[in-house]
Amino acid sequence: MIDTYRTKGLRKKLVETIRGKGIKDEAVLNAILTVPRHLFMDSSFLEFAYEDKPFPIGSGQTISQPYTVAFQTELLKVKKGDKILEVGTGSGYQASILIEMGAKVYTIERQRKLYLKTKELLQKLNYNPKKFAFGDGYKGLPAYAPFDKVIVTAGAPFVPQPLLEQLKPGGILVIPVGEDVQNMKRIIKMNDTKFIEEDHGLFRFVPLLNNKAED
Repeated sequence: MIDTYRTKGLRKKLVETIRGKGIKDEAVLNAILTVPRHLFMDSSFLEFAYEDKPFPIGSGQTISQPYTVAFQTELLKVKKGDKILEVGTGSGYQASILIEMGAKVYTIERQRKLYLKTKELLQKLNYNPKKFAFGDGYKGLPAYAPFDKVIVTAGAPFVPQPLLEQLKPGGILVIPVGEDVQNMKRIIKMNDTKFIEEDHGLFRFVPLLNNKAED
């Protein structure tokens, strides 16, 4: 679990790359500068950890491109103390960015092998979610609702109703919606019946699989 002068320097370059692509939220950029991305990746990929690219992390999943993490996080308008539900823990990198920004994170992962691996890693790095659950992300975490914000880090074919229901009024859901290519949506919940939906460009994510949690 080593963070060297070299990896810190590479993070600085990564932040400048992301800033150059249009990310303006300094709190997001500072979190990316602080969180050691290389520790979330298999050792065979360490030399690529600070390139602005996604990489495989096992169980058919990827660690998202840093720009995508920054883009989704910026859309979420994170404030210190926000109670945030993350659907699709994956490597734990996105959760750690949110925790670094002062959010209270509740996260859910459906791949048991990845869940166990990431749970151990987050404890070692001292990025501790308020709740780390193994289960079906489509259902959210109703026992811990409502949430100020919800972020989905896999491609969903539709917007799951339970995630909208678990948002507070005034809350924000950021979710990539689509099959092969996803449209990044930001949905603002005005009240239980009124939502404002915005489109924020095309991305490509691994699929959010429905009605199952896999061993």
